[in-house]
Amino acid sequence: MNKQVMAGGDVETGNKSHGSVPGIGQHLLAKLTAPKPIGFFLFLLIVVTTVPALAVSIVLLQRNDVAQREVVHTLAEAMAGSIAEAIDRELSGMMTTLRVLSTTPSLSAGAYEDFYNRAKSALVGSRSHLIVADENLDQILNTRVPFRTALGPIAAPDAAQHALDNREMTISGVFMGETTREWVFEVILPFFPEDQPPRLLILRRNAASIADTLSQQMLRGGWNASLVDREGRVIASSFMSSNVGNPFFLDLSAPSPQTAQLSENTAPETFLAILDESHLSGWNVAVWAPTTVIEQPMVRTLWQLLAGSLIVIALGAVLAWFLGRRIAKPVRHLAIDARRLGAGEPIESISYPIAEVATVSAALAEASADRRAAENEIRLLMREVAHRAKNQLTVVASMAKQTARGAHSLPTFLDSFQKRLHGLARSTDLLIEGGSSGVDLYQLLVAQIEPFRPEDQKRLELSGPPFRLANQAAQTIGLAAHELATNAAKYGAFVTNTGRLVISWNIEQDLLVLVWREYGAQVPRKTSKRGFGTEIIERMLGGTLSADMTRTFHEDGLEYVFRIPVERIIPERASTALPL
Repeated sequence: MNKQVMAGGDVETGNKSHGSVPGIGQHLLAKLTAPKPIGFFLFLLIVVTTVPALAVSIVLLQRNDVAQREVVHTLAEAMAGSIAEAIDRELSGMMTTLRVLSTTPSLSAGAYEDFYNRAKSALVGSRSHLIVADENLDQILNTRVPFRTALGPIAAPDAAQHALDNREMTISGVFMGETTREWVFEVILPFFPEDQPPRLLILRRNAASIADTLSQQMLRGGWNASLVDREGRVIASSFMSSNVGNPFFLDLSAPSPQTAQLSENTAPETFLAILDESHLSGWNVAVWAPTTVIEQPMVRTLWQLLAGSLIVIALGAVLAWFLGRRIAKPVRHLAIDARRLGAGEPIESISYPIAEVATVSAALAEASADRRAAENEIRLLMREVAHRAKNQLTVVASMAKQTARGAHSLPTFLDSFQKRLHGLARSTDLLIEGGSSGVDLYQLLVAQIEPFRPEDQKRLELSGPPFRLANQAAQTIGLAAHELATNAAKYGAFVTNTGRLVISWNIEQDLLVLVWREYGAQVPRKTSKRGFGTEIIERMLGGTLSADMTRTFHEDGLEYVFRIPVERIIPERASTALPL
């Protein structure tokens, strides 16, 4: 080294004194000031920041682990809640089916063969069958077997007895069906006909059908879902269908995580379970996964960080050169993510070493999440549109049948049917305008009566407090108001020049009391013929909305009084705000 210094001194002395070697110093200076490749600067950066960067990475990794665990818990809770809501929708549909079947006149009259035929036709394609049992829990009929087949007692007496004793709809747990030898569950509705012993309407369904509801959920990353009844038996599971009817392998009352065995052939593992409850049945929805699967991404990231750190420390220069050539790799990943975003695939934000690239990646991930949320909302809206369209088609079909029954000619049919369609359209316009907030009762009545209203404004009076109806209730009440207005124009208050129609409503003890009073009209003759209006009023208002109707023939006109439970007709959002 001293020799090198001396040589340098000789060179410097030579430059000053003799100028014999001027090119050596200039050459060294040119090398020092020449542009360097990116690998050189990356190498210097690695040397300077290796230790601090490693420490910061460890801290960030720990924080990221906490954040990931919170995200996992949040997503699992949302998944369990979504499954519980889907189960409740399935059970709510079965409950509605039982309520509708309970209004069948042949059931109250004891005409079981006619009721058997109607119920079997109504349940085609529903993957369910109906059982009617007496007060001794003996089966009267079962739509799974031919009518008049000898039947024994029901298979779930405890749930049935509970429904009978408490006079409330009851949902059983899972049990083995006596006929099919398959795991099933039941929704039980007690029925108390007048002057007759009580009856039980039981809608039975295979537990395997509930597995379809679980399979429709987005279970990924090692997560599974199981539906467990109140006795702790598995009703349906996304993991192993053979577990149906067996006790759930985790203790739902114990805190999570907990150690358990999936089966006798597997070693004990630690599982994380998130629970939610079906409000209608009391069943538990368990979304669970092994903790090793949940923590695997974090462990893999840790090993990658350690391996990367060792590589950076041991091969700094080589890695700097490599990074210099690979500087465009994040940009290529962004291009791939952009194409995936265009294709609708999910994108996760990646912490690239370049801040600008990381910002773009986060923006792409956020855009992907927003797109998925928008697509989910669109799918929900499409399902709602399809549901409303089916309801409209059902109403139109019923209108066509009932109109045809009372029509004596094609022109008469077309005129009546067109007027009813217009009435339905006016109700639909109000439904669309009101959205989830419902339809204003005053606007609904005005829309239905306006086509028949006389020019004298004093001949129509409407009074009552502001009141909003649920969409389905507004459609039913709108059709009934249209029929009553049509009758008023044909036979009632609007026939004469002096007749008046007075409509009033009020809330009395959780009932909407609606009075339709006609003055100065001819009193219609009593008849046994049932037209579409009578069907709408007695079946749809009475059956669907549980309305109590009173019709009185006064000397100067007709009067209808409807008493409808408020909880059956207000929008769902408003029902949650009702005082207890």
